[in-house]
Amino acid sequence: MPDNIDLKCSHRLTEQIGFIVEMDKLKNILRETRLVFQQRLENDAEHTWHLAMMVMVLAEYANTPDPQTKLDLGKTLQLVLLHDVVEIDAGDVFSYADFDPAEKHHKECLAADRLFNLLPGEQAKHFRDLWNEYEDQQTIEARFARSIDRLQPFLLNYFTNGYTWRKYNITVDRVKNHILRDMKPGSEALWRFVDNILDDAVAKGMLLPEAAEA
Repeated sequence: MPDNIDLKCSHRLTEQIGFIVEMDKLKNILRETRLVFQQRLENDAEHTWHLAMMVMVLAEYANTPDPQTKLDLGKTLQLVLLHDVVEIDAGDVFSYADFDPAEKHHKECLAADRLFNLLPGEQAKHFRDLWNEYEDQQTIEARFARSIDRLQPFLLNYFTNGYTWRKYNITVDRVKNHILRDMKPGSEALWRFVDNILDDAVAKGMLLPEAAEA
């Protein structure tokens, strides 16, 4: 937050407002997916909002170890709202790009250090712990959050006639090895949904078929 702004409030509230203002930068991070009803690219804030809506609508499809275990909806919403804020500093890396995952994670950890530490101490730790939980993928909430994070751009691509897929000549096997691979641990039901319409996407020319082996 600019130093010349005096909020005339407690130090704690000043830190919290500063974090909230910093989060506005998420609206400037453009993704490769196009909006369904407008011919422009989606930004990270729109993506994050859409994930939260999807979690509320689709929570019943989360994988759970037994019928008595329920998805913690509140925590899952926090995970999807926080998981991409690091892209304010680290930027968005296109899922099908050639990149070093270790380097990407390192940049995102540095971003998490800076951004979450704008908050008061216990909130900074809580938010960072949630971000780490998503990255570690050890809970049903983190795995379901990732399933939703993979489903959302798939839907935007499917309902824009494969806009990003066609732009980058994506083959169906690359979708299977990314989207489907990451969805199954969090939601077999949503994994099956995507798997069932991949042939349709290929038939309609949205995705290229698998490359023939040499």
